[in-house]
Amino acid sequence: MCREQLLESSHGNSTLDPRIGRQRALEPITGSLVPQVRGILTERVIISTQLDPFLSLRALASYSGLSVRKLRDLLTDPGHPLPHYRIGGKIVVRRSEYDAWATQFKTMGNPNVEQLVVDVLADLGDPRRGNRA
Repeated sequence: MCREQLLESSHGNSTLDPRIGRQRALEPITGSLVPQVRGILTERVIISTQLDPFLSLRALASYSGLSVRKLRDLLTDPGHPLPHYRIGGKIVVRRSEYDAWATQFKTMGNPNVEQLVVDVLADLGDPRRGNRA
């Protein structure tokens, strides 16, 4: 039924005419093909979900589980500052950039602190270890 598809006349709200309770007349499409979605004829599809939105600090606090105060501190962290945009006076953070930034803090279990100290001292040449002096 390519060009023979039917499109509701008028506003496209309902096929019933509310004044008389009868079916409205349907007319053939004269322009381009209209995609069909679950039995409903449509002229266009609007995606309302942004895949990578900018989040305000309040929205980011909700998303991340951190407080707005902590996020503000992280914006100016000397070691790993949180990437952000300052538009006018508003601070926004792209969700994907936050996710990438947060992955650098990933930890796997509890480290063996004593073994870490021994390894670092060995690398520094601790005379107690008998390695490089």
